[in-house]
Amino acid sequence: MMIVLIIMAFASGLAGGIAFAGDIKIGVVNTEKILRESLPAIQAQKKIEQEFVPRDEDIKKIAVQAKTLQDKLEKNGMTMEETERRHLERNLANLSREYQRAQKQMREDLSVRQNEEYGIILERTNRAISKIAEAEKYDLILQLQDSVYRSHRIDITDQVIKALDSE
Repeated sequence: MMIVLIIMAFASGLAGGIAFAGDIKIGVVNTEKILRESLPAIQAQKKIEQEFVPRDEDIKKIAVQAKTLQDKLEKNGMTMEETERRHLERNLANLSREYQRAQKQMREDLSVRQNEEYGIILERTNRAISKIAEAEKYDLILQLQDSVYRSHRIDITDQVIKALDSE
């Protein structure tokens, strides 16, 4: 008799759990896709590219100067006086260091700017997700990047992108 009561309690608990699980509404969002395809992300990327065009051009000028010195050394190095050749080699080494330093600094600054802009976009994304969750009565929305499988039924990424694009 006791075993029957335990089995009935367990079965009713399972049934209650299944009924509860049926009422849960879950959504999934791919933030990587949002940061690639949404209008705010595309605009931010173009804005950042424009900000860094002058620095990129300066770096290219340094590269051209270094190439010119390198060519001059290769072409005339054997016929130059020792002091002139050493002077050109030193200038080339200095330009090379300046080029590497400028490239490294630009990469670091670019990364900082991208993180700033992406932070703003992610804040907007979270607000859009919250609005969608409230309007459509979601219980849980997960941000997944590398899921093995997710049903298109629960993927609301495109809906979030549309919400961001219409802001």
